[in-house]
Amino acid sequence: MSQSSGFLSNGRVDIGLLRQSLRAEFIECLTRCDGSKAIVWDDKLTSPFTLVAEYTLLKAHGVDKMYPLRHGALPSCEMQHIIFLSRPKLANMEMIADNIREAAKDRLKEFSVFFVPRKTMLCERKLEELGVYGNLTHIDEYNLDIIPFDSDLLSLEQPLSFRECYLEQDYTSLFYVARSLMTIQALYGTIPSLVGKGPCSKQVIDMILRMRRESPSQKSSVMPQIDNLILLDRSADLMTPMLSQLTYEGLVDEIFGISNCSVRLPPEKFLTSEQEEKNAASGIAAGPKVLVLNSADEMFGELRDLNYQAVGPLLSRKAKRVTSQMEERHEAKTVRQLKQFVNRLPHLQSMRQAVSTHTSVAELIKERVFSDDFMNTLRAEQELCGCVDTDRVHPLIETLIAKKAPILKVLRLICVHCMANNGFKPKLMDFYRREIIQTYGFHHLVTLDTFEKVGLLFNKSSTVY
Repeated sequence: MSQSSGFLSNGRVDIGLLRQSLRAEFIECLTRCDGSKAIVWDDKLTSPFTLVAEYTLLKAHGVDKMYPLRHGALPSCEMQHIIFLSRPKLANMEMIADNIREAAKDRLKEFSVFFVPRKTMLCERKLEELGVYGNLTHIDEYNLDIIPFDSDLLSLEQPLSFRECYLEQDYTSLFYVARSLMTIQALYGTIPSLVGKGPCSKQVIDMILRMRRESPSQKSSVMPQIDNLILLDRSADLMTPMLSQLTYEGLVDEIFGISNCSVRLPPEKFLTSEQEEKNAASGIAAGPKVLVLNSADEMFGELRDLNYQAVGPLLSRKAKRVTSQMEERHEAKTVRQLKQFVNRLPHLQSMRQAVSTHTSVAELIKERVFSDDFMNTLRAEQELCGCVDTDRVHPLIETLIAKKAPILKVLRLICVHCMANNGFKPKLMDFYRREIIQTYGFHHLVTLDTFEKVGLLFNKSSTVY
């Protein structure tokens, strides 16, 4: 395992084994394709793949060029084998067909398609209809169904699964959940106890039990490292994702958006005076600061779950401690003491850099958190969760609509209001619906109807107990 992913092995279960398994399967896909290779990526897959296979791995297995999947012809390249890595989406099949038609004029080129995480009959038929299926040397799947983010965090990266299950009644994502859990059991032993809450959790458990019966030969011989599996439907708690996050990591995600363990931040707080002068002289604006957030960063590991009010004091203590330890070099009088300090120096320098970086991030968060806008929203959420005057229109929501605040912010507060009150009275529901439509447009009538279908908005039950 590469040093950069060593943090995956620091948890109760060695998640590094999962990454090794995913890398081995990907290498097998590459070795099946002969000659020099070029990979054409589905845009949605590039970030997840960086957590599994770095560029040096691709280069070591013959990948010399990489291109994004787009309509039209591919850029001219001399690679013998062109590999398409795509999600099973019909729109992507049309782009793949466009690329192949132009590149196939060179009869020496070969083409392969690997679907992530699963190939579907619909996509294969679409490729046949588009007339390029016969050009493919390999058409298979790469089971990147669960991605290791951290030593205690795995993700399927299925952002539309709630919509698919609860609005479209498409339960395909539940199959991916079940299959990913079977992958985990193959590596870490069969989980003896399976419990869940909600209809989707029940379906996943039923799938797992059926998969065990259908493939008894694949039963893991590994001593179980996981005692219990607890599955919770999102529908069991719809309010939590509507509320503002208050931890350090949560606020970074809330304000800037964390994607695949990395976040893009405004560069101003991270530039030295020399860099600022250089950019001003050249007239080139600095690009965003990309920060990787996982347990490989010891400082982030300590900060991530803290309430934002506790972040400043901890960073201050860490900065003082690092400064104190750096000053110990003046007290070193013997060769042995100097050697001990030199051995500790790389860690102290990295810690000082980490403190500086996260202090800058904390300053960016503070600017937003201590604004009147954020504090008013937080106060309103606390009032609603405390069931204070929830039977009437909340004044902040009415004010935000009048100011035409971002619709997502308004809808989140309305959903919190509805769930805290165990539903709206018809008069209150009609008021919010009318205000949203008049302020933001009639197309949001569909939005509100969708929210009602999935249970984010609902009328108060007329049943009297």
